Amino acid sequence: MNTTAHRRANGSLELAGTPSHLLRRCNHYFGDLFARESGDRGLTRQQYLVLTALDQHDGASQTVLVEETGIDRSTLAEMIRRMLARELLSRSRTPTDGRTNEISITHAGRRILRSAKLAVEKAERGLLDPLPPAERSRFVRSLALIAAAAEHPVAANVGRHQKNRRDARRALRGDSS
Repeated sequence: MNTTAHRRANGSLELAGTPSHLLRRCNHYFGDLFARESGDRGLTRQQYLVLTALDQHDGASQTVLVEETGIDRSTLAEMIRRMLARELLSRSRTPTDGRTNEISITHAGRRILRSAKLAVEKAERGLLDPLPPAERSRFVRSLALIAAAAEHPVAANVGRHQKNRRDARRALRGDSS
């Protein structure tokens, strides 16, 4: 399969065939599915990611949340501010470093997270529904490879594919070591 876009007669790229454009379209499609499935829960996709990350790493710093969610630092800071105001999160200074904040999920945050999980699972299934069932796992593994490459760029090309595959397998298992 050719992974590069075809060129038009005038030399420009055929946008619909570029992987980056297709990923953006898939992300937009998932956003629509998420909105439809989650209804009026008052929770965005990114807020769901933050709550899920904190459910797994309660008391995490904002730096850890940036690493876990992929949300940029300034966007995350504003999201946390709004989620604190809604009492979905709490923030306190760490006992070991007074400059660092621990972010924790509150009971209200856990409640809204629980109510959103089923909607997210339906949206995730809906995203994969257009694929033949036999291709779904392979597609997710391929996305994990790309995500691992983004998180752990390798300076040299030597062994890159094997390292990315190993990192992707760890990510799918939830193993951070």
